[in-house]
Amino acid sequence: MPHVLIIHEVESYQKWKAVFDQAASLRKNAGEISYQLLRHDNDANRIVHFSEWFSLDNARRFFESPELIEIRIKAGVKSPHFIYLHEIERDVL
Repeated sequence: MPHVLIIHEVESYQKWKAVFDQAASLRKNAGEISYQLLRHDNDANRIVHFSEWFSLDNARRFFESPELIEIRIKAGVKSPHFIYLHEIERDVL
């Protein structure tokens, strides 16, 4: 299963989260299946977005699109780092 890991700092978590939530249908239409949000333990504005996708090609097209670049600017995202991943194993202990 393809996954995308995004690590970025935001100006304000509340501002970012509002824009993130508004973009839910865009993400779903682009092929995002599920997501998980995490933050650094000592900085609420350092966010990790971990998501599952139908296709990494679709994820790349979406995250690199001019539309999403504008959305990131509106959300106050600073220096996002994208890591595109293929799952090789999953288990529960």
